[in-house]
Amino acid sequence: MIELLRKRRSIRKFTSEKIDPATMETIIEAALRAPASRGINPWEFILVDDPETLLKLSEAKLHGSEFLKNAPLGVVVCADSTKSDVWIEDCSIAAIIIQLTALSLGLGSCWAQIRNRQHDKEKSAEMYVQKLLGLPDHIKVEAILGIGHPAEKKRPLSSNKLMHDKIKTNRWL
Repeated sequence: MIELLRKRRSIRKFTSEKIDPATMETIIEAALRAPASRGINPWEFILVDDPETLLKLSEAKLHGSEFLKNAPLGVVVCADSTKSDVWIEDCSIAAIIIQLTALSLGLGSCWAQIRNRQHDKEKSAEMYVQKLLGLPDHIKVEAILGIGHPAEKKRPLSSNKLMHDKIKTNRWL
């Protein structure tokens, strides 16, 4: 696991190569095995491989979702907000598990935050995605993951750039 974390970087450029069905099944299994508070599993996943829909998803927010238009796969991570008060945390855990699984399979990924972001001055990114994908109001969108074969190579973050000052022992001071 630590080797995956050392290699993990946000990949925003993808080749046009499709993701094969066996790899897709592994990603789906990983998503469905994600832990959730009290085993409620409020998360839902919408797999998007339609280029036209991916293009529209790439316009979901003002900045930071453009990479989705060239991703072979988008995973909309959402949840039934009526099932759990910690659906946000559960979705976040599932999303990173999907990303790490994709990386372990040789794929790249990037997270586009949707919750609490704007599509434009009148509409939230979440409302835009809900309407685009036909989601009912109680299905809330946390993020969209773009996944595909990397068309860019990024070096791992050097260990000397880790923020060790963020670690405390026993107490804040």
